[in-house]
Amino acid sequence: MSSLQCFAKWALPGILVLPSSCEQRAGDDSFPDKPNIILIIADDMNWDDCGAYGHPTIRTPNIDRLADEGIKFTNAFLTTSSCSPSRASIITGMYPHQTDAEQLHWPVPADKITFVEKLRDAGYWTAQAGKWHLGDALMDRFDFLASETAFNDLVPDNEIPVLPPADASGCHLWAATLKYRPADKPFFLWLAAFDPHRPYEENIISQPHDPDNAVIPPYMPDTPAVRKDFALYYDEISRMDDYIGRVMEELQKQGVAENTLILFISDNGRPFPRDKTTMYEGGIKTPFIIRWPAVVQPGSVSPSLISAVDIAPTFLTLAGIKPGAGIAGEDFSPVLNSPDSEIRDYVFAQAHWHDAERMYRAVRDSRYKYIRNFYPDLPNTPPADALKSPTFETMLALKDNGELNEAQMNVFMTPSPGEELYDVANDPFELNNLAGDARYSEVLERMQMVLKDFMSSTNDRIPESRTPDEFHRRTGDRLPAYQWPRPGKFDRP
Repeated sequence: MSSLQCFAKWALPGILVLPSSCEQRAGDDSFPDKPNIILIIADDMNWDDCGAYGHPTIRTPNIDRLADEGIKFTNAFLTTSSCSPSRASIITGMYPHQTDAEQLHWPVPADKITFVEKLRDAGYWTAQAGKWHLGDALMDRFDFLASETAFNDLVPDNEIPVLPPADASGCHLWAATLKYRPADKPFFLWLAAFDPHRPYEENIISQPHDPDNAVIPPYMPDTPAVRKDFALYYDEISRMDDYIGRVMEELQKQGVAENTLILFISDNGRPFPRDKTTMYEGGIKTPFIIRWPAVVQPGSVSPSLISAVDIAPTFLTLAGIKPGAGIAGEDFSPVLNSPDSEIRDYVFAQAHWHDAERMYRAVRDSRYKYIRNFYPDLPNTPPADALKSPTFETMLALKDNGELNEAQMNVFMTPSPGEELYDVANDPFELNNLAGDARYSEVLERMQMVLKDFMSSTNDRIPESRTPDEFHRRTGDRLPAYQWPRPGKFDRP
């Protein structure tokens, strides 16, 4: 365990930035008092699409460095595989159906409490930079919302903020937000990328990835078009990785890296068929890496089950704040210096409307996953951006020629399975559905009961009516039901 080191004051021109408090909590010498906290959120990145989790070709030196210098969680999960509902769950510490923002693009209502304002009330400076996607009501929970014009209010008179050029990553103001933060306060930063969300462009990095080196999962066809699609996705991950490195460099320059906790995650899986919007590992499993030199042993690995709802209570606890009622997650801070600690037996996930209707629930333990599909009459259709992708266009052509295998036909199957059970430890791609196998009947019954009890205890109910599809399930074209902006849960007729 590394010891906390205090650093000298460091000043930018005209701005004094002081290191955070180096005091220890009374009665607890494991955690420094009020650490700085940075949450970095990728947009649509699969859990193992980086070197830290074993990908052989994606260039992610800075994500890999976070893992080398921190702790890597190998069983971390999101509560949903849809962008805005996932972020709503993270910021509130509640499951999507509890946030009243469970469908894509539904704004979080103003009456919801988030961990951000609790940190702010405890003396933290709170800032957000990059993608938002949570609606207008929560913006006032932050002291600072980064934009080119907003920085004018942070710098002294007669000075011009030095800001990097913008690009499509959504990350260009991350390090600048650190550079111009106020003095004498611990800080919390919500840094959110647009990468690697579609659409993709060529030559966005100086050394594009080679399609020949793409790793194609067995539930997608291995063709040149699919490989190129994956390579462009890899390029966006590498672009975001560079900005993560800039944040780490800025922390080091300011002398506050030691007592700054960085958590890197994704909001859901990659935007490809059978990944994003599904309950499979490619939809809800997330990279989950924490670097905190003052506490975390470098190179640690934890198999502990972690859920995205656990982020809020953990951040609050580390800041010396009691999470309070309404928080659904568990504090996982004991795992930071004891990686084999277990804080929960199960994680839960759900899927609601995302461009088109769907209604899934899932529960996973350390070995098995159970998925319940409440609308089995609907196919497992990918999101609209994936429907327009070269990968899905390839799958359509191969399907029409009868050239897709059973796993690759998953997204077209109608009716789709009402129940699925997977031994994920031995079947990581979830290709063999055990729900009808008598040898696993006891496992199935146990997981059914756990999910039923969870839905009952959290008042999770299936809606009486369905939300119309806004995109065609084969072409991805907009349908007459399309509305923008989408009415929220309490604005619908």
